[in-house]
Amino acid sequence: MILGKEVAGVCPRGYKPGMAKTTTTYVCSQCGGQTSKWQGQCPHCLAWNTLAESIQEARPGRFQALAASGQVVRLSAVQAVETPRLATGLAEFDRVLGGGLVGGGVVLIGGDPGIGKSTLLLQALAELSARAKTFYVSGEESAAQIALRGRRLGLSTDIPLLTEIRLESILATLKSEQPQIAVIDSIQTVYTEQLQSAPGSVAQVRECAQELTRHAKQAGITILLVGHVTKEGTLAGPRVLEHIVDTVLYFEGDTGSSFRLIRAFKNRYGAVNELGVFAMTDKGLKGVNNPSALFLNRAEHEAPGSCVVVAQEGTRPLLVEIQALLDNAHGGNPRRLTVGLDGNRLAMLLAVLHRHGGIPCYDQDVFVNAVGGVRIAEPAVDLAVAMAVVSSLRNKPIPHKLAVFGEIGLAGEIRPVQRGQERLKEAAKLGFTQALCPKANLPKGRIAGMEVRGVASLSEALDYFRGL
Repeated sequence: MILGKEVAGVCPRGYKPGMAKTTTTYVCSQCGGQTSKWQGQCPHCLAWNTLAESIQEARPGRFQALAASGQVVRLSAVQAVETPRLATGLAEFDRVLGGGLVGGGVVLIGGDPGIGKSTLLLQALAELSARAKTFYVSGEESAAQIALRGRRLGLSTDIPLLTEIRLESILATLKSEQPQIAVIDSIQTVYTEQLQSAPGSVAQVRECAQELTRHAKQAGITILLVGHVTKEGTLAGPRVLEHIVDTVLYFEGDTGSSFRLIRAFKNRYGAVNELGVFAMTDKGLKGVNNPSALFLNRAEHEAPGSCVVVAQEGTRPLLVEIQALLDNAHGGNPRRLTVGLDGNRLAMLLAVLHRHGGIPCYDQDVFVNAVGGVRIAEPAVDLAVAMAVVSSLRNKPIPHKLAVFGEIGLAGEIRPVQRGQERLKEAAKLGFTQALCPKANLPKGRIAGMEVRGVASLSEALDYFRGL
């Protein structure tokens, strides 16, 4: 035997006749980009330490379009038909989905472990099983565990169940059973034999999601995928996974609390950033019809640093209590801590308060919290945060029945926000008698039982606060 060379007619170690060639590539876990060698930074999205080794096989004809391709057509000749929706029976879940499930749609649900993803989908399938043909595929739990959960929740357990992680077997079963709604729990456990990498790798998650999506489009069924999340709270696997599916939902909330929030980050069939609120009980997840009352569970006495903001989550106005606490900094670097809000936004607001309001906070530790575990990303919370900070600094409470909303610009102006009329009506419905809003959002008519004050600048808002 000659070292360094292969003997003619002898196959290399590990090679079998008919095997496809394998190549080693490095795939980015954020954007899904590929490169032939490992680098510290992804050349596509410029993210650091995101490249992972992946073994890919060259199989001709493996890739196909998600939608069936045909002749060139003109959009004017295409018959646009409104897709009917199938209600799940859970009102809050239907709100987030945009009215219900759509045939041929793929929904991805992510969230922390133990937050209730499997429980919600099992409840939805139990409600749908009386009106549609359902199917449940589990790769993480045994059939006995799922049956025990269904009995504990008092649900109908007459649901076809398959405990399998091999993609080819799952697709064959879906073709034979022909369900209308199918749940895959979870996508990180499914693998295909066409790839040699382990389940949960970037290549496996991307390939399995594409195959399941292709089957959903071709067969016209609805597939709900359960996805794991990383320690940063983002969906595990390649970022291209969110681009493949039609709807991306995230479960939010503290596992120590009984309340759960489900938010739509992407929806091709409905509104984006829609919010649904659930309460975890011994009988599963129950929808909360009036979430504003949940986040307004305030103390009887007025306390400094507390202000109520009328936020807009999707199409629903939501009243949330904002709490601020300022304390003397005992170091050279004051702390800026936010829970449920953007920390960079708070730093900007403190600078505006100092420059245009004459209120310095450079020697104060600032802590801001959105009560109830809700996350607010819209700029309409700016004015409420500024009022709460000033209230805590001056040790002067804000009236209980005052609702605030408005965006603060860097020049100290109060900018208008969208749906101002709906925000004021929601606050009046919950018993608020005063409101502070941008001058451009003043209602044309009078709102019964409410006194509305419009401000155009931060100085006017501070003058209003001093006069309270």
